[in-house]
Amino acid sequence: MNAKRVFLNESDIPSAWYNLQADLPEPVPPPLNPATLQPVGPADLEPIFARELIMQEVSRERWIPIPDEVRRVYTIWRPTPLVRAAGLEKALKTPARIYFKDESHSPPGSHKPNTAVPQAYYNKIEGITHLTTETGAGQWGTSLAFACSFFDVECKVFMVKVSYQQKPYRRSMMRIWGATVIPSPSTETQAGRQILASDPDCPGSLGIAISEAVEAAVVRDDTKYTLGSVLNHVLLHQTVIGLEAEKQMEMMGDFPDVVIGCVGGGSNFAGLAFPFLRHKIAGREIRFVAAEPESCPTMSRGQYRYDFGDTTKLTPLVKMFTLGHSFVPPGIHAGGLRYHGMAPMVSLGKKLGLIEAAAFHQVECFQAAKMFAETEGIIPAPETSHAIRAAVNEAIRCRETGREECILFNLSGHGICDLGSYDRYLNGELEDYSYPQAKIEEALAELPVVE
Repeated sequence: MNAKRVFLNESDIPSAWYNLQADLPEPVPPPLNPATLQPVGPADLEPIFARELIMQEVSRERWIPIPDEVRRVYTIWRPTPLVRAAGLEKALKTPARIYFKDESHSPPGSHKPNTAVPQAYYNKIEGITHLTTETGAGQWGTSLAFACSFFDVECKVFMVKVSYQQKPYRRSMMRIWGATVIPSPSTETQAGRQILASDPDCPGSLGIAISEAVEAAVVRDDTKYTLGSVLNHVLLHQTVIGLEAEKQMEMMGDFPDVVIGCVGGGSNFAGLAFPFLRHKIAGREIRFVAAEPESCPTMSRGQYRYDFGDTTKLTPLVKMFTLGHSFVPPGIHAGGLRYHGMAPMVSLGKKLGLIEAAAFHQVECFQAAKMFAETEGIIPAPETSHAIRAAVNEAIRCRETGREECILFNLSGHGICDLGSYDRYLNGELEDYSYPQAKIEEALAELPVVE
C-alpha cells in the first residue's frame, strides 16, 4: 500500500481501553500510605478521585469498556491519522520506514483529551461539580478545560509559573473553555504560600502545582482532583492511540521494530507503546524508546524508589523512577516533561528491561523539530520534539547500518502555542542544560526510606 496517510472510520474508535496490568510479568507495586507504609486502599483515595477512576487504577482486567458518551466526544477528533513520514525519510537518506501517529488533531492540540474526557465524565456522573488540576506546558490544562465544558463541570488549573509566563496562549485557551488559571506557586493554598515564603522567585514545578491542586480539592466536598499523566488509569485511557495505530499499521502491511514517545509523566508514550508492548511480552522483537530531557532525566539518572508524587508530600508514595520530590528542574521550553517522577507502569517496564530511556538536550530536539516541520509540514510541540529527535537518531542508525527497520513515534501535540520558544531557538538564545549530579543526589537524599 503506497498511501501516505491511513484514516479509520468513527466506528473504528476502540470500544475498550487496553490495560497492560493484565499482561505485565509482575504486578505494579502498590501505592503506600506515607505514615504507615501500608498499601493504600480504594477508600483512602476517594477524597481525591472519582470512584470509577480508582477502580480502573487498581484493575487487572485486560479490557475496560469505554462509555458511549466518552466515545461520542472522542468523535470530535478521533480516530487520528497514521502518517508515513516520507519527506523526513528522504531528508535523512535512510532505508528506515518512519511513521507517526498524529495526536495534534484534537481541539487542544495534543493527546491529553483522551483521558481528560473520561475523567470529566466519571466525575460528572458521580455528582462532582468542580475539578482541580495542575499543568506544565498547558496541554493538560487546556484538555481538561475542554472536557469540562462538555459536562458542565467547573475547572481550576494551577499552571507552573514559568510556563504561565512562557505560554500565554495556552492560558487563553483554558479561559475560553471556561477554566480559572492560577500561576503556581500561588498564595491560594498553604502549599503555595509555604513555597513562596522560602523562595519568592520560585519558577514552579509540576510537583508544586500538584500539591496546590490536591489541597484545593480536598477542602471541598463538591470537588475532586484530576491528573493528566503518571497514574495507571490515565495511561489506560491513552491506549486508544496504540490500539488505533495497531490497526492502521496492519492496513499498511507493516509493523514497528522501534516504538518511540517523549516522556514527562509517561502518558503519551504509554498510550502508543502499551498495546504494542503486549506483543513484546508475548515474545516479539520490538524496542521501546522513552525520550526525555537531559535537564530532567528521570529514567536516565533517577532511582527506582518509593517517592511522593508532589513537592509538599500530600500524595501517597508510589514506586517509580524519580529524581526526588524536591527536585525543581530548570525552565526548559518542554514544560510538559519537567516532572520529577515517571509513571509506575512505565517505570516497571524500564526496570524489567522492556523499555529503554534516552535523554536529549533541548537544542538538538529543536533542530529535529525544525527538520520535521520543513519535511512534514507540522510544527511539533517542544515536548514532541524529543520523540522526533529519538526517531531521527534511530533512522540515522539504520542509514549507517543499512537496516530497513520500521520506526513508529507519537506526535503527541503541535507547537502552534509554543512559537515563542521557536523564536528563541531561531535567534540562538536557547541553552542546553545538563542537571548537576550533585543537585540530583541532594534531592534523592530526601527520598523516604521504604524497606
